[in-house]
Amino acid sequence: MTSDLQAFLQTQGATFDAAYVSFLPARDETALAANDTVLTPLSHLGLISATGEEAASFLHNLGSNDVKKLPPGRAQHNSLNSPKGRMLASFIAWHSTDGYLLALSADLHASILKKLSMYVLRTKVKLADASSERVLLGLAGTGAGAALAAAGLAEPSNALDVSQGEARVIHLDGSRYIIDCPAQNVEKLWQALTGAGAKPAGTAAWRWLDIQAGLPLITSKTQDEFVAQMLNFELLGGVNFQKGCYPGQEIVARTQYLGKLKKRMYRAHLAAADDADIGSDLYAPEFGAQSCGKLVALEPSPVAGVDLLAVMQISAFEAGEVHLGAPDGPLLSLAPLPYSID
Repeated sequence: MTSDLQAFLQTQGATFDAAYVSFLPARDETALAANDTVLTPLSHLGLISATGEEAASFLHNLGSNDVKKLPPGRAQHNSLNSPKGRMLASFIAWHSTDGYLLALSADLHASILKKLSMYVLRTKVKLADASSERVLLGLAGTGAGAALAAAGLAEPSNALDVSQGEARVIHLDGSRYIIDCPAQNVEKLWQALTGAGAKPAGTAAWRWLDIQAGLPLITSKTQDEFVAQMLNFELLGGVNFQKGCYPGQEIVARTQYLGKLKKRMYRAHLAAADDADIGSDLYAPEFGAQSCGKLVALEPSPVAGVDLLAVMQISAFEAGEVHLGAPDGPLLSLAPLPYSID
């Protein structure tokens, strides 16, 4: 985020803690996201641009999804994986004017850009930090479509459709949209969207909506922990099993076709979670003192406690008794996902 944008958002009531932005206490923000239309600076995401005549093949050869078949009017979930098939970063990719943009966790942005750059060699592709040139805004809620129209932006019809223009609109899921806007236009766009009724909200609001959607984001605390299927990533369209090789492809494919998946990601709620954090271990009676899973994401619930995403043993979820931090720790209230994992 540029200093000019940060200064502008401060005039709108924002406060900052590293890449985390707030307008209200976190619980008030998630309550706003649950009941209203919200506009969020997606400062917790960083942007990488890939340009050049071989940008598509370069990304295609490194990621879990088929970039070569990604049309200009679509976005896709994708991931970079270790040779052991563990996700190093999850990202959303879409076409830019002269290449592609990748949105990933801001705390991994610099290291992933460096890692990708190591693969360039003689490939005709240029990688760059695009975070100072483009700004990502999140718009969500029942009034999102009307707000987009009031700001002169087209509303993409289906999930992962992308409307083209100076500012691109990516239909993420449900009534959620990511707006990819030139940095010099963001203040005007912000005022147009809030003028149309969208309420400013911070990172907690957007991440809580991710939890409700069952959408994981790999961060520094979960990097190199999970195979894609443990995060339901193939169910979200983030893995293409027909494309060619990429780092970790053999493990991901073997998990899909030859093995029996033992872990999945689920939603849950904790009434009290003072010690909970991303990466915290989970326990279930059948596994005794051995961890059966980890927290992937958590944010304050609109009413009380915290809502979360957690990867855990499927058998532990089915048995219905999972504890945080210790075998006798706080009990999770397990919840269904908005999509089927059968």
